[in-house]
Amino acid sequence: MVRFLFVRLLQSVITLLGVTFLSFLIIKMAPGDYLDQLRLNPQISPETIELLKKQYGLDKPLSVQYLKWLKSAITFDLGYSFQYHAPVLELIKERIGNTLLLTLSSAIISWFFALTLGFLAGFREGTWIDRLIKAYAYTFMSFPSFFLAFILLLIVSKTGILPVGGMHSAGFERMSLSERTLDLLKHMVVPVLTLSLVSTASMVRLVRSSVIEVLSSPMVLFLKAKGLPKKVMIKHVFKNVMNPFTTLIGYEIAGLLSGAALIEIIVGWPGLGTLMLDAVLSQDLFLVMGGLYIGTIMLLLGNLIADILLAVLDPRIRERELISK
Repeated sequence: MVRFLFVRLLQSVITLLGVTFLSFLIIKMAPGDYLDQLRLNPQISPETIELLKKQYGLDKPLSVQYLKWLKSAITFDLGYSFQYHAPVLELIKERIGNTLLLTLSSAIISWFFALTLGFLAGFREGTWIDRLIKAYAYTFMSFPSFFLAFILLLIVSKTGILPVGGMHSAGFERMSLSERTLDLLKHMVVPVLTLSLVSTASMVRLVRSSVIEVLSSPMVLFLKAKGLPKKVMIKHVFKNVMNPFTTLIGYEIAGLLSGAALIEIIVGWPGLGTLMLDAVLSQDLFLVMGGLYIGTIMLLLGNLIADILLAVLDPRIRERELISK
């Protein structure tokens, strides 16, 4: 297990280096930078701009700039934001909790309903329940998340049953703890519902097909012939279905994070998505790189957790991976 974890960690480090270097290269290849915007301000002298370039190392070759940034990023010193005039890490800390609130809530809801509906459809294959669940899966898989968010926002604005956009209502600071909690939950409905509906739809099909495959296996057919209690059979099917489902967790975390960034922008949720959009539009180099760095680490951790769970559930996976190395 130790060697398995070491191999996975090494792969994660290589991936992180590759992602950050390519991102840094693409950002630097884009025409102009934040300091070019300062040159349009007649109150800022060219000498001041040159001083800022030297201070932040922007006058150095590309490779030197990246290595300098990487050396600081290892200790989570992500630099200073030109736009917000604040340390990048502090800005990310302020927003990352809001993003995780959406993604974790959506993940729990999605995985619960994906397993529930997938098992129900698999055990009732060919019935009206199965057809209804498949109709839901095909419908919402074809829905772009941003379009679904717009539809939900339109319904909310027309009915007035929920607040439209944002994270808090006016006067949030003066509310009691219970009122604040209720207000936050109301604002979470649209973004969490959007992410959950789309994510659940994609996972239901996998769970359903896995359940049907396991139910058709010789082992389960033998257990049925022996008159095994249904409760024990469901437990056996569940254990075998969890392998492909666990593999999907890493990809779903990536999908939820990228989807959450887009939904945050649409509904005005103050998370990493809106922060990164502002950073890209203003060409705030260190803020863009800091956001990508933290986001990539979160994705790699999600995939690492999925790999560990898969290895725990099925030791054959771990042994096969180590033999191939």
